[in-house]
Amino acid sequence: MKLLIIGATGLIGNRLVAEALTRGHQVTAASRKGTVVEGTTALALDVAQAEAVATAAKDVDVVISSVSPRSTANPADEAASYGQALIAAAQSSGKRLVMVGGAGTLNLPDGTPVAEVVPEMYRAEAKAMRGVYEMLGDSDIDFTFLAPAGLIEPGGRTGEFRLGGREFMTDAEGNSRISAEDYAIALLDEVETPAHPRQVFSVAY
Repeated sequence: MKLLIIGATGLIGNRLVAEALTRGHQVTAASRKGTVVEGTTALALDVAQAEAVATAAKDVDVVISSVSPRSTANPADEAASYGQALIAAAQSSGKRLVMVGGAGTLNLPDGTPVAEVVPEMYRAEAKAMRGVYEMLGDSDIDFTFLAPAGLIEPGGRTGEFRLGGREFMTDAEGNSRISAEDYAIALLDEVETPAHPRQVFSVAY
């Protein structure tokens, strides 16, 4: 498949690129600066520019967005800006959008939104990503939104993890975590074999 990966040089994005290349996909690696990523076609892209995203999406099969609102003082506005651009680009290009989400999109077993109970330093970003998911749900595009566990960090590629729905998952010790490498496996599996159309799903150990 031909894939456009936006945010290809970030923590999760570069694992997505590596996993996609391992599987034999052709990757256009988009980042703000157009950083060269070995084995891919590099592209400088502002994700908030819908026309530019649509143009880049024209010649690929699936658009994967791995961006998060961390560069401004107002995460909600930043997330809304690129969320609107991604939706518009998907509408005009007709391409499927698979998005790296946040654990704040999930709910605790009692129904409480995770975004409401995360530490204060992460709350604005968590609420912003939840807002993006709601925007996607209100749109008419073909999308999937994959929320990671509470902690995602570099680690091993084990291929052993659980998939869930909207409920926040923890292990037997009460921890919620996933490696960026295993997250990439789960997302590329979904790209290759769509199982969650217009849904959020989650991955954790």
